Amino acid sequence: MMKAVGVIVEYNPFHNGHAYHLQAAKETAHADIAIAVMSGNFLQRGEPALVSKWYRTKMALLNGVDIVLELPYRFATQKAETFSNGAVSILDAIGCDSLCFGSESGDISSFLQTVDYLDTHKERFDQSIKMNIKSGVSYPKALSLSFQSLSSPENILSLDKPNNILGFHYVKSILQQKSSIIPLTVKRKNADYHDEHFATETIASATSIRKALFASKIDNSSIEQYVPEATSTLLKEYLTVYGHFHQWENYWSYLRFRLLHMSPEELRDVYEVEEGIEHRLIAAALESTHFKEFMQKIKTKRYTWTRLQRICVHIITNTKKADMKSMPEIASYLRLLGMTKNGKEYLNKYKSQFALPLVSKLSAYKEKDILLDIKASRVYSFGIGNQTSDSLLHQEYKQPPIYIE
Repeated sequence: MMKAVGVIVEYNPFHNGHAYHLQAAKETAHADIAIAVMSGNFLQRGEPALVSKWYRTKMALLNGVDIVLELPYRFATQKAETFSNGAVSILDAIGCDSLCFGSESGDISSFLQTVDYLDTHKERFDQSIKMNIKSGVSYPKALSLSFQSLSSPENILSLDKPNNILGFHYVKSILQQKSSIIPLTVKRKNADYHDEHFATETIASATSIRKALFASKIDNSSIEQYVPEATSTLLKEYLTVYGHFHQWENYWSYLRFRLLHMSPEELRDVYEVEEGIEHRLIAAALESTHFKEFMQKIKTKRYTWTRLQRICVHIITNTKKADMKSMPEIASYLRLLGMTKNGKEYLNKYKSQFALPLVSKLSAYKEKDILLDIKASRVYSFGIGNQTSDSLLHQEYKQPPIYIE
């Protein structure tokens, strides 16, 4: 019997901290293989991925992951609760024995105790969140304030750290879905999630690595000590093939075009556009010359930068409220992006037992759910802006799952 540990990732890009987590996950779970559920071309913070999901899949497979499955757009670009529900349902469907995540806590008992504690005080907690949101603060801030207002017993988790928050929702999703997955956690090493500067000699956050890459334009030497050799090689290759990495500024002209050609009524139909913000979006698009300036104009106390970026993603992909609301709360397919020899053995051995259909060839799967992923990949290709964008545009149908022996 092959024992599988699951990890939920973005690998934007895969770095030494990820390598440490992956190795620790396999050791902690005593696993034979690691299965990664990885966000596609647009990410949870409402950003385009630095490089395509196919290049990030290669990075994962060359650095110790055995199977890479795509986290569908409808989960990948959402708040932590929805993101977690989708990812956990995929790992459960493919038969993972455990899920191992990195956290600031490093203590799984505190996650279990916190989920139980908040479930016991759910009514009071939810009421407090609503009151805080009415006061004009963002949802994450309301969550933090409400949590602080409860008189917490010992060994309760700190929910003001990003990885603790995600881990909390992973554990909560496992329990809610009545999954047999065993949750495990390893303490994050050195760099904080949002660090913008290199803090140690070998470990750096993905945020600081991306910042260095955009600053150096074409030179990867500034980040080579923080990423495995395979990551560095693939980043250089991506630049050679496509000319540059993806970032929001690459999509600004398209976002602005969409905003200035949509009526407020049409914008209101877009997912997450609420409370009259459509007027603010249009006004800022008229006055802004680049994406960062636009974001600074629309930022409010109530809307986090992340939520605003997610709104922008839904605008450029034309994702409607009706599209999202018609989707199930858990995954309905397993989209295979890549595998190693060990991963292929696992798939061949257990495929008949999977709770969801395994999609390895897109043209063979006609379900409506996957259309959002196709549309997102097409829009993602606009970020290249030259003749090579066509290869990205058609890759969604032409690219078979990547196989690494």
